Amino acid sequence: MLTKAFDYDLPTELVAQEPVTPRDASRLLVLDRHAGDIVHRQFSDILEYLRPGDVLVSNETRVIPARLHGTKVPTGGKVELLLLAKQRDACCWEALVKGRRVLVGQRIEIADETGAIAIGGTVQAITSSGGRLIAFDEPIEPALEYLGTVPLPPYIHKPIENPERYQTVYSNIAGSTAAPTAGLHFTPSLIEQIVAMGVEWTSVLLHIGLDTFRPVTEDVVEEHQIHTEYCHLSAKTAEIVNRAYREGRRVIAVGTTSVRVLETAAKERDWGVAPWDGPTNLFIYPGYRYRVVDGLITNFHLPKSSLLMLVSAFAGLGRVRTAYEEAIRHRYRFYSLGDSMFIR
Repeated sequence: MLTKAFDYDLPTELVAQEPVTPRDASRLLVLDRHAGDIVHRQFSDILEYLRPGDVLVSNETRVIPARLHGTKVPTGGKVELLLLAKQRDACCWEALVKGRRVLVGQRIEIADETGAIAIGGTVQAITSSGGRLIAFDEPIEPALEYLGTVPLPPYIHKPIENPERYQTVYSNIAGSTAAPTAGLHFTPSLIEQIVAMGVEWTSVLLHIGLDTFRPVTEDVVEEHQIHTEYCHLSAKTAEIVNRAYREGRRVIAVGTTSVRVLETAAKERDWGVAPWDGPTNLFIYPGYRYRVVDGLITNFHLPKSSLLMLVSAFAGLGRVRTAYEEAIRHRYRFYSLGDSMFIR
């Protein structure tokens, strides 16, 4: 399958630069993946498309202040680090690095707001994706709150006034370099209403890393190697999902990351999911047979991205292409801070 099949033209002004207030005032495009029908609503109207017995599965990851500014020792050259994933221990991280000639053995120091050196590290290796493996002198996570800033995707050109708007209201476990953006539309009140109507709400965990920041560059989709990300699905969530599966109730994923966890936990089973704790490199594109997910809440994704391929595998490339054309025609807001789709 050719990657160019997932390309489309988007007017620049439709790339959302700030979140709407309140969160659930964003727009919602509802797509029936079987009939192809499209309805335009507001996100708070999601209540009308859920029914008692549904299971909603969200990703409870929380974005860390992963963007750091440092200097090279001894030259003093400026570098910017974007931490992607913890590696073999609490001191070792994979990072994207902006700066000239940041080679293996390079010493990097990071100062606090007073200019005092707070922590240092050394480049241990260059990764296959062009990142750097950095061994810090001590665990860096405790210092991120005062040394780092929350990274925003490169297509967002203005800072978010309140950084919590780039976190879901149910975020719980720190570890991502980007938000699971499908969940940004939920408010505590909306979640309460959803649960009150008899919908089960449960969570999985996937810490979002490198693939959020890079498109598929290979001409042929099947040649793309997706980046590995850590995920977790508990025994309790497995029980909830499997009970719904047995009883013929819908399992609805909040976001593509929740899809990847659910389908990873199902891939070695005849039916349902098993508890899972570990890496996933599951790459979902058209031709993939979904095992667990019956519905999907998702944002509008970048051209040629693995996320757009995942959505197309669920709803069909033709249906998704038509939905995106409709969204552009109706001036929906795209990408991380934009509007939402419910595919059922």
